[in-house]
Amino acid sequence: MSSSAPSPATWLRGSRRPAWLSDPKVLRTEVLAGLVVALALIPEAISFSVIAGVDPAIGLFASFTMAVTIAIVGGRPAMISAATGAVALVIAPLNREHGFGYLVAAVILAGVFQIVLGALGVAKLMRFVPRSVMVGFVNSLAILIFMAQVPEMTDVPWPVYPLIATGLALMVLFPKVTKVIPAPLVSIVILTVITVAAGIAVPTVGDKGELPSSLPVPGLPDVPFTLDTLTTIAPYALAMALVGLMESLMTAKLVDDITDTHSSKTRESVGQGIANIVTGFFGGMGGCAMIGQTMINVRVSGARTRLSTFLAGAFLMVLCVVFGPVVSDIPTAVLVAVMVMVSVGTFDWHSITPKTLKRMPAGEITVMLITVACVIATHNLAIGVVVGSITAMVVFAKRVAHLAEVTAVTDPDGTSVIYRVTGELFFASANDLVGRFDYVGDPDKVVIDLAAAHIWDASSVAALDAIETKYAQRGKTVRITGLNEPSARIHDTLSGELTGHH
Repeated sequence: MSSSAPSPATWLRGSRRPAWLSDPKVLRTEVLAGLVVALALIPEAISFSVIAGVDPAIGLFASFTMAVTIAIVGGRPAMISAATGAVALVIAPLNREHGFGYLVAAVILAGVFQIVLGALGVAKLMRFVPRSVMVGFVNSLAILIFMAQVPEMTDVPWPVYPLIATGLALMVLFPKVTKVIPAPLVSIVILTVITVAAGIAVPTVGDKGELPSSLPVPGLPDVPFTLDTLTTIAPYALAMALVGLMESLMTAKLVDDITDTHSSKTRESVGQGIANIVTGFFGGMGGCAMIGQTMINVRVSGARTRLSTFLAGAFLMVLCVVFGPVVSDIPTAVLVAVMVMVSVGTFDWHSITPKTLKRMPAGEITVMLITVACVIATHNLAIGVVVGSITAMVVFAKRVAHLAEVTAVTDPDGTSVIYRVTGELFFASANDLVGRFDYVGDPDKVVIDLAAAHIWDASSVAALDAIETKYAQRGKTVRITGLNEPSARIHDTLSGELTGHH
């Protein structure tokens, strides 16, 4: 942990010269990554606009302003923020019942809430969200995205169904040929060409509203500035703020793990708020971090800096303004196929396999199911996460009283180090455990002595697995000793079984 906080000036501009300014290879990687992400953003931004019940231009404006703003003020470099399904699902009822002006006002208020929550240190509370709740969050998000497509598949011309099937087939098969071009984009191009050339009459993006032909201009939301308006939008704004922060902080943690770097979650929280305020004043629908696009940027394209995020937003607007008429001819059926694939890709299928369910403690399965049930019943991801977290704390609170402490002792000859862990290992303490080890500076042999500790849950086993993996990546060996019988049983049962990698 850093002993001194950076100054506000350093906090905003970054403490070092960007790598892309001095390294042409980094610059090329960042530019190409930004272009690929921009191409992948177009169909999803339009689809999320449809979910929110607004013109496609609104989602595209939001993706542009979110990406460009968060590239400057965000806490996690290379993470992509744009219009998202999670936010669209939260604010869709407000738009439907009160109109677009109220939606924009809610986006601005949500940004204010996020800045306040970030300043109050809400990011630190993420360690109290257990793994089972996060799995439930992801799974319920996937289910809601799929449910939002059902109206687009009912009472429509029959050619819509073969188009959806063809779109799904292309997105499954094309990545086997190449992953350089996003499969959703290929699917959209091919099916748009087919429907236009053959004159097939199906609903298109143009039917949803006109695409932007110019850049967005700032303005105030078209609502009466009264207490009545505030009480109407406040619940939606708070829900959006919480959902946006949860998804963004979870995505930031994922990128931290992939890149083996740390990022400021407080800065990311405040940055999300600033980006949403900017987006609201430019008439966008708001957003948060996007797990799918971030993975394209970081894992597939190899981007690591803020430049890729900035260019993703800039390229997106250029594509829309210059190629707007072409985008208008895209059939909505292919966007339905894209969103079905997003929902399938978002769902954590590993979490519901019989093998996983058999190994997972009953309490954690219950927490996951309650989280999913609450979200599906309320259509509010924040409520599900809060109820799930409270349930998890009730399940474990009676058994757990102390957080874990870690002390290190290096052998006099310097060939090995012993870490003594004392206290209870559960989701709150295990999430901090990974950061308590010196992966770079330690000798080749590492012993983790758990004689004075107790493993309570899957999050602890996942943390120990992560520690072993980080040492293994540096050619160092880890030996875990001193496990009591219950701890050894849960560790032996779950170790190596908690990720769905093939």
